[in-house]
Amino acid sequence: MSNHAERGMSAPPEVVFNTATDPDRSSAWLPEELRRSGTHRVEVVDAEDMRARWSSEAAGWSADIDVEPADAGGARVRLDLNGTDHGMADEILASLAREVSDNLNAG
Repeated sequence: MSNHAERGMSAPPEVVFNTATDPDRSSAWLPEELRRSGTHRVEVVDAEDMRARWSSEAAGWSADIDVEPADAGGARVRLDLNGTDHGMADEILASLAREVSDNLNAG
């Protein structure tokens, strides 16, 4: 099963992409159900086009993230979640948006 979500974020696309692809930050935005399903890894599919894939072969799920520039210096993020029967895509992007905001406000 697959589910899809899109969300705008008021942060530069590079900040969003760097936060999404930082393995040390995954516990802040990947749902516990996916984190505890076994070892997961991130693969930067195309750094220039800001596309990446989080996956766990053992648990059989993957999350494809695509970050694009949006108006006023923000970002548009698209997430395709595959291999899970739960509609988590919106929850994942909301958690990522909180982590991006925390990252921007920390410094």
